[in-house]
Amino acid sequence: MKEKIDGNALIYCQGAFNTPNGKTAHGLVRFTYRYNVLGVIDENYAGQDSGKVLDHRENNIPVYANFEEALKAQRQKNIKVDYLVVGLAPDGGRLPIESKQTIADALENGLNIDSGLHDFLTNDKRLVKIAEKNGLNIRDVRKTPDRDNLHFFTGEIEKVDCLKLAILGTDSAIGKRTTAWLIVQALIKKGLKAEMIGTGQTAWMQGAKYAMIMDSCINDFVSGEIEHATVSAYKNEKPDVIVIEGQGSLMNPAYPGGFEILAAGRPDFVILQHAPTRLEYDGFPGYKLHDINTQINAIKVVSGKEVMAITLNHENLAVDEIPGACQKVTEETGLPCYDVLENSADELIKLIIQKLKK
Repeated sequence: MKEKIDGNALIYCQGAFNTPNGKTAHGLVRFTYRYNVLGVIDENYAGQDSGKVLDHRENNIPVYANFEEALKAQRQKNIKVDYLVVGLAPDGGRLPIESKQTIADALENGLNIDSGLHDFLTNDKRLVKIAEKNGLNIRDVRKTPDRDNLHFFTGEIEKVDCLKLAILGTDSAIGKRTTAWLIVQALIKKGLKAEMIGTGQTAWMQGAKYAMIMDSCINDFVSGEIEHATVSAYKNEKPDVIVIEGQGSLMNPAYPGGFEILAAGRPDFVILQHAPTRLEYDGFPGYKLHDINTQINAIKVVSGKEVMAITLNHENLAVDEIPGACQKVTEETGLPCYDVLENSADELIKLIIQKLKK
């Protein structure tokens, strides 16, 4: 995992924090090895602790109403801010037009910009000019690498002789990445070597050492890039466990993801993230969510692999409702169900350790 922090950062999430469209910001305030997060920008929660808003646990990362207020607060403490990170993750990866002025203001005030959206800031001549004038960098994390740097599937994945887990989900924006990180961190805490394979821009921003960005990769190379990241992690780190972050869900109408991870990552087992209160696919009213057993069966048909456990997304559930929700999922599927965000991954780790390759 990445130990070096790139710099101090403010996370721009105007109007989207604590919603599915703020999931990049959510990941960064929960943990990141890349930045030292100083604050979040969203007027809806100004003056509150971001951890308290998100997970009911303080993390001492405040929320500010706007960029000017956030920057002023850091300067009053003599803290240099190095980055403004776009923490928005809207449907289609499009940047709200009003955000451009905040980004321009950040560049004028000496901040580098990192963005994981499909609207590439380096295509905006005005922003590029301001960055060049001030000697700053704009990183479009989702920009597709040159074809010459991409990898095609080779079959070398078959040489990876450690336990491989894929964290898939029954929907998009359901917590797959957070669960993957929590599993990796819990395994390391147990004295095991574990590596995360990031497959989205937020995992990169959180400092995943081995990563590719699936939804902006040219289709012919998606499988090869997943394989290359997994094989590289195995060769370089000699881990006991490799955890592959999922994207979208198998039957999501807009984000059908997971096929490539199953085919190219060749996981030994799947852990399935599920939000029992969701009835429709996120952001698409009228598209009924396929029931969990149908989705489990689809995974088995596609990969021939078993779903070993369900991890619960507790959205719209009170804390005292979580145990009952887990029990209901277990009764419905016959599989153990854990809320690793609320209750830690310790119980799930016991199950994973039983599957380790000798």
